[in-house]
Amino acid sequence: MISVFNAIAHFLVDGVCVSAVLGFGAEGMMLSDAVVLYNTLAFSTQCAVGLLLDRINAKGRVPAVRLSGLLACLGMSLVAAGTLVCPLLKAADPVLALFAMVTVVGLGNSLFHVAGGIVTLEKSGGKAAPLGVFVAPGAFGVTLGTLYPNIALWLAAALAAFAVLGVALYSKETRGSAGHGRAELNTGRNNSEPFPLAPAVLLTAAVAVRAIGGSTAAFTWKDTAADALILTLFVFLGKALGGFLCDRTGAKASAVVSIIPAAVLTAYFGHSMGLSLAGQLLINLTMPVTLWLLYRLMPKDPGLAFGLAASALWPGTIIGMFIELTGAAGSVLIIASFLFGAGAIIYSVKFIRGKK
Repeated sequence: MISVFNAIAHFLVDGVCVSAVLGFGAEGMMLSDAVVLYNTLAFSTQCAVGLLLDRINAKGRVPAVRLSGLLACLGMSLVAAGTLVCPLLKAADPVLALFAMVTVVGLGNSLFHVAGGIVTLEKSGGKAAPLGVFVAPGAFGVTLGTLYPNIALWLAAALAAFAVLGVALYSKETRGSAGHGRAELNTGRNNSEPFPLAPAVLLTAAVAVRAIGGSTAAFTWKDTAADALILTLFVFLGKALGGFLCDRTGAKASAVVSIIPAAVLTAYFGHSMGLSLAGQLLINLTMPVTLWLLYRLMPKDPGLAFGLAASALWPGTIIGMFIELTGAAGSVLIIASFLFGAGAIIYSVKFIRGKK
């Protein structure tokens, strides 16, 4: 029940955030600044937010699932409130209204993702599949908010109601739970063992590097809203199925069978709708795998594990936007960046006891 709730909430949060920023009415440099600020707050703060929540949960005063779930609802409430309330200041000071809204929804987005990620990891039983189910719907939220920014208020109203439902759900699901809410998961590592810094750094870097290569990819067939929705569907399917594939075959095998063909398809077949869609599905299979590996490396710190990947995504995307490579050079960059990600996964697996 909680997994389904969080998946739908993820869709709503991302849809509200993107539609609120793009539908505010800002143009030119002001809109660009607002987008940069939003993405910085929504993504790059997740590492710090995760670290903070881990420290709070470590005190054990409230069951971790309950506290994180309620904080996820708080993040949802901030996103809804920022979207519904801040535009009321537009008549008096449109610049203040815009950047107040962007700040509130960006921080709310960050809090929701990390807190929801902690809940997902804590209740995953050490499996990767729940991660894919949680992260996948966000792709549709982003696309819907981009294509139809005028629906921000409707989505925000639905999100506010969902936040209220979430408070009731988390209170019911965790009432009377034993211990501090943290399940005894088969994370594959002994908490007394030294933290494996090298694989964690490599996996985090792989997210940024893959974002750089992904920003270079061009799909010449994507011209209409329908094309964008179809592309989003394949991204969604990749993220949703990636965790199941990892649980069935292992992280190493799933990386090899997905990333290598994805690199070739993305680098050389951007003109072909069918082949590039297959490439997008394959490369997105690795997203929950990366998150799962980070968690297995740091089972005591699920918030940090989840936040690391998100914090690396935005800087990588920015760097990719400034790299203007086409033709053979662009293809080489895509392949190299994807293979770096595969190497990071394969290297990290050896630090996870009992998994290949």
